[in-house]
Amino acid sequence: MPPIQPELGTENQSLYQIHSRREILSLLQGIKDQHQLITMVINGGAEVVVTSILDIDDKKNLVFIDCAPSALINQRVLESDDIEFESTLDKVRISFFASQVTECTQDGQPSLCISVPPVLIRLQRREYFRVNTPAGQQVHCKIPLAEGFHTVSVVDISGGGIAILDEKRLLETQVGQTYQNCQIDLPENGTINVTLKVCNTQDFSLANGKTNRRLGCEFVHMAPGMLTMVQRYIMQLERERNARMHGMV
Repeated sequence: MPPIQPELGTENQSLYQIHSRREILSLLQGIKDQHQLITMVINGGAEVVVTSILDIDDKKNLVFIDCAPSALINQRVLESDDIEFESTLDKVRISFFASQVTECTQDGQPSLCISVPPVLIRLQRREYFRVNTPAGQQVHCKIPLAEGFHTVSVVDISGGGIAILDEKRLLETQVGQTYQNCQIDLPENGTINVTLKVCNTQDFSLANGKTNRRLGCEFVHMAPGMLTMVQRYIMQLERERNARMHGMV
């Protein structure tokens, strides 16, 4: 039997996305009621602020957030169009984003506010949100071999690893095979250096009759700074995808 074309996205993204407004409000309310801290990432990681949710107003479509500890940081938050939020609720990681933060008051006290996010990402601690890389903006991974760097295409990415296409079939496919000092170029986010471990492999046929090989690889002992860059890139892709879904681009 000839090899078949696989589904290149190895995870069902809908498993992690929450679109129901009622559920989104419930999760945000739970974070507030359980006094869970929120990490607010400004301008793609340039600054990070730990804060909390003060209140949620369903009718006004607003989430009130405690101010940063300094006026300078608050001003940077207000000027930013790229704010990421992350918290936990019952050992589940909750992430969302906002393109605008405004000044407001809550119970007479200065605060920040954002619109209720249209989408939340909910992950168990051991899960990673995986996204397909866009067809029009290829992501490449350079893997060092004895004869030099072997460049392959990245078809999906998560905080735990990547799926790559090895059209030339130069890579070892045995499970556990590791490749050190690999370089992944993340458009608009920079280059990360990682060690990859092969987890699975699959050969498949293309529409033109040619065959290709897909490898699922895990990041090994990834540095925190590299993981932050991956997460930032994933959130960027998710923002762009949501914008397309809502006809904003």
